[in-house]
Amino acid sequence: MHKRMDWRAIRFDWNRSRAFLVTAEEGTFSAAGEALGLSQPTVGRQVAALEEELGVALFERVGSRLELTGAGLELLDHVRAMAEAATRLSLSATGQSTSIEGTVVITASELISAFHLPPVVRDLRRTHPAIELELVASNAVRDLLRREADIAIRNTPPEHPDLVARRLSDRRARLYASPAYLETLPPLERPEDLVHAEILAFDRSPLMIDGFRAMGVELGPENFRVIAANHLVQWELCKGGVGLCMVMQEVGDAEPRVVPVLPEVAIPIPMWLISHRELRTSRRIRVVFDALAEALG
Repeated sequence: MHKRMDWRAIRFDWNRSRAFLVTAEEGTFSAAGEALGLSQPTVGRQVAALEEELGVALFERVGSRLELTGAGLELLDHVRAMAEAATRLSLSATGQSTSIEGTVVITASELISAFHLPPVVRDLRRTHPAIELELVASNAVRDLLRREADIAIRNTPPEHPDLVARRLSDRRARLYASPAYLETLPPLERPEDLVHAEILAFDRSPLMIDGFRAMGVELGPENFRVIAANHLVQWELCKGGVGLCMVMQEVGDAEPRVVPVLPEVAIPIPMWLISHRELRTSRRIRVVFDALAEALG
C-alpha cells in the first residue's frame, strides 16, 4: 500500500535551493546572481534563508570565493538531482507546446552566426513574427540538456541519447590573406612555404600546429604569434593585413579584400543541427529547426 506523504511537514522553497546550487557552481554570490538574473544581495538572502531553514552552514568564505562546508557538500547532490528533475519538467512542458509564439535560443559559432544566420532570421521574422529569436554566437559548446540553448549548430554529432541531430551540408575551411600581407612574404607556392607566414590562432594550445602537421605541414609557435579567441576578430585582422586566417570557403571567397592561399590546404567542416528530443515536438522550435535545416542543408 502506498504510504501517504505528510505534505504539511514539507516546507520547501525551490528558489532557495536553486540559489544554493548555482552559488556552489559559480563560487560567488555575484557570479550566481549574474547566472540567475538576480542581484547579489538577493542570492545571498536566499542562501541565508535556506541555511536558517535547514539549521546548517552551507558555505564558508575562503578568500574571495565561497567554499562548501561538509553539510553543503552532502546536500549538493540532492539539490542537483532536483534541478535535473526541474529541467526535465520544463523540457516536457515545452515539448507539449503547440504555440507558434515564444522564444527560441540558437547557438552557433561566430562565423556561422554572422554570415549564415542573418537571412534565416530575416525570413523567420517575416513569416513568424510572434517567434522571438535569441542568438548565442560562441565557439564554446552550449549545453542543450541544461537549456542553455534550444537549437545548436555544431561540428560534431551529439552523444547523449536525449539529443537529436540532422546532418547538414559539409563546409570546407581554407587559408586567406590580404594581397598586402602576401607581398611581405616569399611566394607561397607549396604547403611547406607556410613556415614563412604567420597564421592567426584561437589560443596558445598546440591544436593548430597538430592540425597542420596532420596535413603534412610542419609549423611551430613562431608561426602563431597573434592570438584572438573571437573568429570575427581574426577575420578582420586578416583583412587588415596582419596574417593568414582559416575561414569557411564561402565566407572567404565572398570577401574582395582577401585572396585564397594554397587551395590544397583545406579542412573539411562537418555540420550538425541539434536539439533536445522533447523540444522537437514544440511547434515554434520545429519551425526554426526546419528553417535552419533548409537554409544550411
